[in-house]
Amino acid sequence: MSPPPLVSRLVRPEALTLPLRRAEGLAAILGLLGLLVSAAGSWRPSYWGDEAASVMSAERSLPGLFRLLDNVDAVHGAYYLLLHVWIGLFGSSELATRGLSALFVGFATAGTFVLARTLISHRVGVLAAIVFALLPRVTYMGAEARSAAVATAVVVWLTVLLVHLLRSRYQDRATRFALWAAYTALLALGIYFFLFVLLLIPVLGLAVLLIPPEGDRWAGIRAWTLATASGLALAAPVMAASLQQRDQIAFIGRRPPIAVLTAAVHQWFGNVPLAVLAWGLILLAVVMVFAVRGRRAAPTATRAALAVMLAWLIVPSAALLIGTHLVTPMYSLRYLSVGTPAAAIAIAMGIACLRPLWPQAAALGLITALMLPTYLDQRGEFGKNYGSDLRQASEVVRAGAQPGDAVVFDESVRPSRKPRLALRLYPAAFEGLRDVTLAVPFDATNDLWDVAVPLEQVTDRLTGTNRVWVLLNQASGENRRGDNIRILQQLGFTVAESTMLNRTQIIEMTR
Repeated sequence: MSPPPLVSRLVRPEALTLPLRRAEGLAAILGLLGLLVSAAGSWRPSYWGDEAASVMSAERSLPGLFRLLDNVDAVHGAYYLLLHVWIGLFGSSELATRGLSALFVGFATAGTFVLARTLISHRVGVLAAIVFALLPRVTYMGAEARSAAVATAVVVWLTVLLVHLLRSRYQDRATRFALWAAYTALLALGIYFFLFVLLLIPVLGLAVLLIPPEGDRWAGIRAWTLATASGLALAAPVMAASLQQRDQIAFIGRRPPIAVLTAAVHQWFGNVPLAVLAWGLILLAVVMVFAVRGRRAAPTATRAALAVMLAWLIVPSAALLIGTHLVTPMYSLRYLSVGTPAAAIAIAMGIACLRPLWPQAAALGLITALMLPTYLDQRGEFGKNYGSDLRQASEVVRAGAQPGDAVVFDESVRPSRKPRLALRLYPAAFEGLRDVTLAVPFDATNDLWDVAVPLEQVTDRLTGTNRVWVLLNQASGENRRGDNIRILQQLGFTVAESTMLNRTQIIEMTR
């Protein structure tokens, strides 16, 4: 007797017996697809402020980096250490540093395939991996020198390991203990890479309760509880440091609150048409899995898998939104990047409910078409942080400056927007120029940024200088932006040329 229609759409029993070697090869191919989609064009946008924090921290000596983490950004310490090693091997260009994130997107894509295949079916696994690689939140984090991609890969494989432990029966206690110890270590590592991995612990607990186990369920619950407690104990230092340094995310409180509908669109999907399609497919999966009864009802394991995916989507988002209103500002769209595997699997389950095969192919094609505008915007010349142009500003200076010229930066905006970052991220363009307002370079401090002094206090440093390059940020107030210009004019300099980019103005002044 043939299986009921819904079962045949979501669960292909013959696919679950696919030879392991063939499944591993497919996982590698899908992982490579995820890597290439994220890496393509990732070198085009200029660095922006958060990436500057990553690169400048990672370029410090190890003692200097540890001193920094003792003061600020401890929650990013594991990523900075990883990036420190990576930069030592491959350099600090945009392609190199963002390539690390693209690599981990590849790992996460492969993990999404393995997780969906294990929980549901081979077909859903393939669909989920493809959807994951295409989601705008994934292509964003895969082209950014921050920790989101690393944390997402760790979370996916942590979940794969948990499902494996629940679904497998080991007579050898040593093997089972070793695997639970690996789960403990991976959970702690995920928290070190991204503190809000903590929010997924209730989701993982739900998986333990819902996913049909191979052995004694209570034994699995006890083992998971002990492993989770041990992981939290290992991660205690970074959790304690995050409490001490919590003021560093206070800037979130100065932003307008995010509406639920805005989050529903931009948290994972990037634009309204793609969000409508994605949520429609998720709703289809929910209806087909939970609402259909009788012969067409989905298996218990499939229902459990979708319930876990929905919790993965909802619990962290709700926790951050509630925490922002009741405790302290903590919600940011980028912080929910770790939910992208669940979004991809839920969408894939909706696609798998479509019959015959051509609507499934059409759905994937439509997802690709709808993500393309956002994808191209992400990889535009000014694709980061609403138009960061630090590299373009450095290129203007490189084209016109001569050794011995001076450079003066606008210090009136917040550190992550200061034009001075161009000097640190693209130092070759400023080689031979004199940074006349620098007091203490960043790598000699216990903070993220350079310490500078007002130009009026160091005008003597311009003695003998006939040309000054002034870099201003358009976010500065008109009066503050003009301060350096007025001081230089009083010293006998006049404006020779002015170049306005997207955010930065470069003014060449000569005596």
